[in-house]
Amino acid sequence: MPEVRVNAHGNSPSVDVLVDTGNPLLNRVVDGFVKVGGVGVLHAASQECTKFLLKEETNKKSLEHMVNRMGKEAAQWGLVAGLYSGMTYSMQEARGVHDWKNALLGGALTGAALALTESEYGHERVIRGAITGGAIATAAEFLRNLT
Repeated sequence: MPEVRVNAHGNSPSVDVLVDTGNPLLNRVVDGFVKVGGVGVLHAASQECTKFLLKEETNKKSLEHMVNRMGKEAAQWGLVAGLYSGMTYSMQEARGVHDWKNALLGGALTGAALALTESEYGHERVIRGAITGGAIATAAEFLRNLT
C-alpha cells in the first residue's frame, strides 16, 4: 500500500512540498494540485480583501462568500495544474521524449477541460479553451527552454 508523506521545508524565498504516493504520475498530479491550488486561494483572498477595503464593510455574508470563492478557486486552479502536470507527464512517458508537443497536447486538453467547468459551455468555448491552453503551454515551454 502506498504511503503518503508530506514534507515541507522552507528556504526563503521558496517553499517545497513533496507528496509521495508511490506512483510518479499521481505524485505529479497531487503536487500540481497542492501548489497551484494554494495560489488560487491567495488569488481569491486578495481580490475579496480588496473588495472589503473598497466597501469598508465586512459582515458574515461577505466572509462566507470569500471562503466559498477561495475554495472554488483553489479547486479550479488545482485541477487545472494537476491535469496539466499529469497530461504532460503521461505524454512524455508514452512518447519517450520531453518536448514542446507534450506541452501543446497537455495544454489543449487542460484548456478544453477547464472550459467544461464553466456554467455555460458549448463546443465553441471548448475549442477556444483548447486552442488557448495549447498556445499558452507551448509558449511557456519555449520560454522555459530559452535559458
